[in-house]
Amino acid sequence: MSAEPTLREIADGVHAYEQLPGGWCLNNAGLIVSQGHAVLIDTAATQARARRLRGQTELIVPGGPDLLVNTHFHGDHVFGNTEFTPKATVIAHEQTRADSAEAGLALCGLWPGVEWGELELTLPDVTFQDRLRLHVGELTVELELVGPAHTASDVIAWVPRRRVLFAGDVVWSGVTPYVLMGSIEGSLRALDRMRALDPAVVVSGHGPVAGPEVLDATEAYLRWVRELAKDGLRTGQSALEVARAADLGPFAALVDPERLVGNLHRAYAELDGLAPGARLDVGASFREMAEFHGGLPPCAA
Repeated sequence: MSAEPTLREIADGVHAYEQLPGGWCLNNAGLIVSQGHAVLIDTAATQARARRLRGQTELIVPGGPDLLVNTHFHGDHVFGNTEFTPKATVIAHEQTRADSAEAGLALCGLWPGVEWGELELTLPDVTFQDRLRLHVGELTVELELVGPAHTASDVIAWVPRRRVLFAGDVVWSGVTPYVLMGSIEGSLRALDRMRALDPAVVVSGHGPVAGPEVLDATEAYLRWVRELAKDGLRTGQSALEVARAADLGPFAALVDPERLVGNLHRAYAELDGLAPGARLDVGASFREMAEFHGGLPPCAA
């Protein structure tokens, strides 16, 4: 396990839980507290990490949060739900619930060497379609569907009185974005929507808490990927060939560069007319990412 994360107050009553450096399955979470009420944004991948998050949460909110929001269905954001229920009511987009039920605990099979613990999948209790407003004491938390972006049904959590945005995996801070299951074009639209909120603080799904400049950084990477894909299609190269030949330039320092292969597969498909969020072969893409990396990408969960 990497350096032990803690809940850190980033605005009055708003806390971020950063699991750095933020690579595969090292996600962030958040806690919003006001007048004795609390909502948690996302959980963690393994039983041990989820229990640490619960312990940190109970230092601030004895007994744990009342509500728990899953921004999307990936295991690093939902596997820890069980540690907070039945006290917490779990909330997610209706497609996120369906995708979580379908995926189950399959993520564990990608990294059999990780100590996942005795996981039990807990699905959301409450689902919504487009928007949902949560009242947390004197604060409101605005949940809004912005996907397809990282997945087909990404949700952001916006705390307007504190100008804090929990962006889930639509935004990445120092970590390579990943849109294989979502959309390049949808991500760009989502970034425009988040920019319009005028956040002062952005908690991305992975990597350090940042300011609104992290929206621009994520956009720059995605636009670069789209141009690489256009060139690759024109020259008849595969996604893996394009990724191997690419000069990462300003993106060379991002964690998990092998995701470029998956991103190119999505970009290729969209340029060929595939609808945003429509399914691709995740397993085949992951095998190519491993080939690009020279072996199984590291997961520090």
